[in-house]
Amino acid sequence: MNFSRRGLMVATAAVAAATSAGAKPRAAAAPPAWTPDATELAGRIRRKEVSAVEVVEAAIRKAEALQPKIGAIVTSDFDRAMDKARSGQASGPFAGVPFLIKDLDPYVGLPTRFGSRSSLGARPVKTQTPFIDAYDRAGLVVIGKSSTPEYGFLPTTEPMGFLPTRNPWNLGHSSGGSSGGAAAATAAGIVPFAHATDGGGSIRIPAANCGLFGMKPSRGRMLDGRPNNKGIDLSVAHCVTHSVRDSAALFAVSEDTEAGATFAPIGVVTGPGKGRLKVGLLLETGTGLRPDPEVVQAVESAAKLMESLGHKVETTHWPIDGNQFGRDFTALWSTGAAELAAGVSKAMGRPADASVLEPFTLGMAELVRGLKPGDIPAVVERLQAAAKAYDTWLTRYDVILSPVLGHVPADLGFVSGNVSFETLQARLLSYVGYTPLHNVAGAPAMSVPLHWTADGLPVGVHFAGRIGGEKRLFELAYQLEAAQPWAHRKPPTSL
Repeated sequence: MNFSRRGLMVATAAVAAATSAGAKPRAAAAPPAWTPDATELAGRIRRKEVSAVEVVEAAIRKAEALQPKIGAIVTSDFDRAMDKARSGQASGPFAGVPFLIKDLDPYVGLPTRFGSRSSLGARPVKTQTPFIDAYDRAGLVVIGKSSTPEYGFLPTTEPMGFLPTRNPWNLGHSSGGSSGGAAAATAAGIVPFAHATDGGGSIRIPAANCGLFGMKPSRGRMLDGRPNNKGIDLSVAHCVTHSVRDSAALFAVSEDTEAGATFAPIGVVTGPGKGRLKVGLLLETGTGLRPDPEVVQAVESAAKLMESLGHKVETTHWPIDGNQFGRDFTALWSTGAAELAAGVSKAMGRPADASVLEPFTLGMAELVRGLKPGDIPAVVERLQAAAKAYDTWLTRYDVILSPVLGHVPADLGFVSGNVSFETLQARLLSYVGYTPLHNVAGAPAMSVPLHWTADGLPVGVHFAGRIGGEKRLFELAYQLEAAQPWAHRKPPTSL
């Protein structure tokens, strides 16, 4: 297929250039990274400084040592991974680099259990998506499936059917969700990066909680599917990484480059841009709630950093009614839970209950059952209007700067699925108020690890752009990474 050849050639050239002995050093030397990123590992394997077998075996040993502490992996695939590494047949820009697939997506030979007790008996699947195929063509060696909350519904990864996923920076705190296993495993050094998906913040939230870089692509940008006209597609896929260059290189091999692609491909973005940006600064949520003082400090410090880099920052305001948007997003989000509950009920021959689905999932399903026939079409219409308002807003700014979350990484249990539905709704209102609009609008956004609290918890900072504007965000991310490096920071639970 044309996209695979082009994407792989471009990404391979970029990774090889970045890891070659003669690569030009950065103007300002950054502190050394505590663990090699995927680009560096791929370069070492390509230069035969280390073998793929050694790299994959090391990842497996780390997984075995750290899994009891952080609970990031729900299905291992160690034997097949070692067979692939030994075969020497992997090719592509990341040949021999260990990787994890989030357990919301199918991977041939492994079950997909969606973080749910309702799927504990799932059998290994026989097919996977073109998006996951691109990872195989890139040479990645999958060592297993990473954990997720039940069907990705919550911003923490504490599914009742599996171990809770703990934050490597502090084991009493959440790694975020729904890509919490991917983020915890990457932050702890098990793998250098991992597959992640985002339907309302699920790449950006765990990246923020775990001190990683997380780019959410535009709707229709990647091979995970083109937009349809049957409502609003919320979820997109990419990864969480230690470095910007890893994210940019993996982006190039998994973006849609076929005829009829929604966007012209951007290929591999390899460095900062030269332009000066107009930045809109937000602190409060759309409902007027102010974040934690540490979060305020993180965003205000990022604003000062942006100004020091020559960008213009000014206060802006949400272009939507946050209260109405929150109700509408919750209703749309809940339709997935209602479909899940109906499917589980049909399969069991009885109504799904708390023995197979979590209280929050059942509460969302009940919310949908209480709606009138015309309510969901009206919800979709209002959300589409919110997306148009976002587009208009971004004609006045190049990027929007805001928190990722209203609080520092939450304690385990604070927003877990076994909290009563009403209590959890109230907590989510103050915790997750910044990320869902970009999924509705289909716009790109990223969490950048620019702040750590006094007691060592990461606080990501959020930058959002225009639809199709990933190139600008990557260029800004490179600039921020060079100005305020983060890759040298090592969490206490890591190898």
